Amino acid sequence: MTTARIDARFAKLKAEGRAGFVTYVMAGDPSRDEALEILRGLPAAGADFIELGFPFSDPMAEGPPIQKAALRGLKAGLTLKGTLALATDFRAVDADTPLILMGYLNPIETMGYPAFAAQCAESGVDGLIVVDCPPEEAGPLTDALDAHHIALIRLATPTTDDQRLKVVAERTSGFVYYVSVAGVTGVKEADAASVAPAVVRVRAASGLPVAVGFGIKTAARAGEVARVADAVVVGSALVEEVDQALSENRSAVSAVLDKVGELAGAVRRARLALESEER
Repeated sequence: MTTARIDARFAKLKAEGRAGFVTYVMAGDPSRDEALEILRGLPAAGADFIELGFPFSDPMAEGPPIQKAALRGLKAGLTLKGTLALATDFRAVDADTPLILMGYLNPIETMGYPAFAAQCAESGVDGLIVVDCPPEEAGPLTDALDAHHIALIRLATPTTDDQRLKVVAERTSGFVYYVSVAGVTGVKEADAASVAPAVVRVRAASGLPVAVGFGIKTAARAGEVARVADAVVVGSALVEEVDQALSENRSAVSAVLDKVGELAGAVRRARLALESEER
């Protein structure tokens, strides 16, 4: 299997001595055209990786902001097939930025694993995060993805003990997503002091980079986590920008990309600030 774009991006980040910035946005939020404009603008705004959520009616791991984004995406008609079509349109203008789908198993089951994996490959998708697919049940999906060289990226949490971590790491590729807080997205805040040893433990168990998400909403918090993680994931803070812009009749595209620029700057500066403190 290969995770060429993901691996190349992490190698580039390592050479630059900084953490990566992973942005999560929802397909179709607030409309298909605006979602595509946001997607295409993310790399220039500072995104090193993009997670693209596919709307689902029962996103059990999400807090209110991403739940609302999913409903807006569904209202815009973005099914899983529509999300893959959106990915195709993004990839037509960006050959380098790793693109990872994130969502739930039901729509994938409905499409069928082989068909889904083939369409992901055709659309230029590099990886997949499926929140509700435990490792014990992931074999057929992983086989289908492996056939098209697409990474299955698994989640580790504060409650994942060493024995369970071995199971999580098996057949995971690209990177491991460390959920920094117990609970749903967009509610609690991450604590860099507790994240640091967890990142070391997950990295040692998997041999892969570790991206930290859930609970990172501000530039200050993103910078703190960027000092200890290989990548920082922000999602709820971005979809909240869409919600706020809609309520104020402003451009959701500009709101999201401006927020990305602010957060990306903090992530990029974090290690430089750490080096200055250590001198």
